[in-house]
Amino acid sequence: MAERTPVTHTTIYDDDWTDHHAVGLEHARVAFVEVDMCEATNERSVFTECTFTNVRFNCSTQTDVAFLNCTFVGCNFFDATFTRCKLVGSVFDRCTFELLKVQEGDWSFVALPGARLGTAEFTGVRMREADLTGARCEGGAFRDVDLSGAALQKADLTRCDLRGSDLSGLDPLTTELRQAIITADQATTIAVALGLDVRAA
Repeated sequence: MAERTPVTHTTIYDDDWTDHHAVGLEHARVAFVEVDMCEATNERSVFTECTFTNVRFNCSTQTDVAFLNCTFVGCNFFDATFTRCKLVGSVFDRCTFELLKVQEGDWSFVALPGARLGTAEFTGVRMREADLTGARCEGGAFRDVDLSGAALQKADLTRCDLRGSDLSGLDPLTTELRQAIITADQATTIAVALGLDVRAA
């Protein structure tokens, strides 16, 4: 992770953005430390190569916001909503995601290794080549998500709703799939990945 942590030039420390309504903010290489963004509303803002350490995003709403190549450490995303946001190349370390809702947007190349996403919902999101190694997604939802090229080794997708998602890169021998909810087409994709010869009756 250290190799991907941006070098920041300025720091915003222990600031209170509670209930703050922001539109069109632009921050580059800024370190946000212990900032309270609970219940904040953020629209059409851009954060480039910023770091967020122990920042509270609880119950916040992010709409059409870009977090490009950012790093999040120890952040809380309880009941936060991200709509059409772009988080390409961002890294998450020791963050909490209870009741997180992500709708559409581009989360390609995002690093979420070992993340606990069991109560999170991702819908219509692009997550190409995302790192979900060892992610705990039991009972979560990845509906209509582009997971092509995603790293899912040792991820736990037990009871996870995967309907409509691209599972072409999934290795069922290294990913836990018990009771996962999938479609017939996805079942065929997984069967082929297991080396089965699927034929019409």
